[in-house]
Amino acid sequence: MNLLGRLGWDALPLDQPIPMIASAAVALGILVVLAWVVIRGYFPYLWREWLTSVDHKHIGIMYTLLAMVMLLRGFSDALMMRSQQAVAFHSQGYLPPEHYDQVFSAHGTIMIFFVAMPFLIGLINFVLPLQLGVRDVAFPTLNSVSFWLTATGALLVNLSLGIGEFAKTGWLPYPPLSELTYSPGVGVDYYLWSLQISGVGTLLTGINFVTTILKLRAPGMTYMRMPMFCWTSLASSLLIVAAFPILTATLAMLILDRYLGFHFFTNEAGGNVMMFMNLIWAWGHPEVYILVLPAFGIFSEVVATFSGKPLFGYRSMVIATMAICLLSFMVWLHHFFTMGAGADVNAVFGVMSMIIAVPTGVKVFNWLFTLYGGRIRFEAPVLWAIGFMVTFVIGGMTGVLLAVPPADFLLHNSLFLVAHFHNVIIGGVLFGAFAGYEYWFPKAFGFRLHSGLGKAAFWCWFIGFYLAFMPLYVVGLEGMTRRMQHYDVAAWRPWLLVAAAGAVVILVGIVCQIAQLWISIVRRVQLRDVTGDPWNGRTLEWSTASPPPAFNFAVLPQVHGPDAYWATKQQAKEQAQSPRSAPEYEPLETPRNSPTGFVCAFFATAMGFSLIWHIWWLAIGGLIGAWATFVVFAWRDRTENVVPVQEVARIDQQNLRARSAALTAGAP
Repeated sequence: MNLLGRLGWDALPLDQPIPMIASAAVALGILVVLAWVVIRGYFPYLWREWLTSVDHKHIGIMYTLLAMVMLLRGFSDALMMRSQQAVAFHSQGYLPPEHYDQVFSAHGTIMIFFVAMPFLIGLINFVLPLQLGVRDVAFPTLNSVSFWLTATGALLVNLSLGIGEFAKTGWLPYPPLSELTYSPGVGVDYYLWSLQISGVGTLLTGINFVTTILKLRAPGMTYMRMPMFCWTSLASSLLIVAAFPILTATLAMLILDRYLGFHFFTNEAGGNVMMFMNLIWAWGHPEVYILVLPAFGIFSEVVATFSGKPLFGYRSMVIATMAICLLSFMVWLHHFFTMGAGADVNAVFGVMSMIIAVPTGVKVFNWLFTLYGGRIRFEAPVLWAIGFMVTFVIGGMTGVLLAVPPADFLLHNSLFLVAHFHNVIIGGVLFGAFAGYEYWFPKAFGFRLHSGLGKAAFWCWFIGFYLAFMPLYVVGLEGMTRRMQHYDVAAWRPWLLVAAAGAVVILVGIVCQIAQLWISIVRRVQLRDVTGDPWNGRTLEWSTASPPPAFNFAVLPQVHGPDAYWATKQQAKEQAQSPRSAPEYEPLETPRNSPTGFVCAFFATAMGFSLIWHIWWLAIGGLIGAWATFVVFAWRDRTENVVPVQEVARIDQQNLRARSAALTAGAP
């Protein structure tokens, strides 16, 4: 019996220079960063303030950092795909078919599960308790565990780059291709276990957010006084709670097929491949709205703040948000109109797919009416919002076109579909994430991002997107299917060359974003936000210092209407006083740091890796270790730290003085 299961020297892709060089570069980079951290003596600080932190703000920042790092990995895959198709006319290009298949599978998996999801969950984590006027999420330690399980999934996907292989099935592992008969390697297993582990983390996050919104609002904050971002976060979290168990169960059935010879999705012994299609898309279409609804909330906050006006049609926005939440479970079959469900079934789902566009249209008009007549400040967050409106409307119209079953029969599985999907995910989700990143960065770190480079990054992304994906609509209409490693149709090549150029322009945008972050850190003194309210914001997060203290609020705010902080500022201006007078302070309790999440991630990584490679003794050890970690956590005697009243008063008074000085000087 081999103690290392299927793991051997043949797992290293020594005959493939690209993955070997990439793996070596990543490993070297990690070693250099670790060495720098240890040599400079930063590790105790990192362990105390970040790795073991249960503060929602630190966890939100770590989620966002994970998403940005994985964006670089996912975009490198995109560059390889675009360049491969640019050169693979009447040739095999530079990526062999088996490597190209892994590239497009890893690209989709990473961008959805480890870029879009953690980016938006990170922003929600950071902002939600601040907007609700509370001190943390409902379950702080569970929040840490959720993040570290997500990081474990991302680590396993990246390990497949240098040890073994990744799935060659696409970002969704359709059987029978994903069954053991046709995918005997470890690629599909990497996919399954990384998503199972990170999926548990996402489900726990959804439960945490739903509980926080329903049970932990500031005094006076009724549901109809919540900021729109809280509403969209609630809708997204409800969808996570309802949809992610479907994903977990579906992947569990595929695992049973592969590991124990079950026949859920095989072509024999009573298996049914179409059951997988229904289950995966019963999760998959709500997943689109899990991603885009928080982005809608970000745009609502940004548009209202930079127009200097309340959000137009607040109640209709709430209704539209919850309507999307409900309708998103009624449209999944439009992903496989061509699979033979019949004209009647296709017609019903086609009509439902058109109906769900209506509440989204309501939102777009409300944003436009909010901008109309406002004194718009064209800062970088607003540019992302306006770019979104233009781009997302185009993507939405192509989506309604694909919702017509006869049209879908022609366009299904073509690059037209790929262009549509990226139209809504990049134009909606990623633009929203970048808007939120620019908007809340000063709140997180106490200084603004460089404005000029932020605008340059937007224009590169905006122009690059249209150059990269509008040509794909054309070649899709001309019959080019997705995931082609090479092609022989001369008419397609000019469009694919333009698409490759667009990817390069997007790369310039990413370089601008990296430069923006670096220069902003270097110039942080000049870009300092002393008041905590650099944008003249409307919601409660802007009433705290930048960055906020561990306890968020010295005294929980009293909410008397929508746009709570805006109303407080207007009242203070009328009375020519600070936006908040000094209250009676009390000692405050904050959640105590816990290594539970980090230790669980260690054991989850060991368990996932060993299950992929059939190292059964290590899998059992990892499971026992994770269980033991939870037992130790459950028996903790001390769960909270106490902040002395003098410290609470000192921090809050410092913030009040800065705001009073700004008000006296006539600043926002």
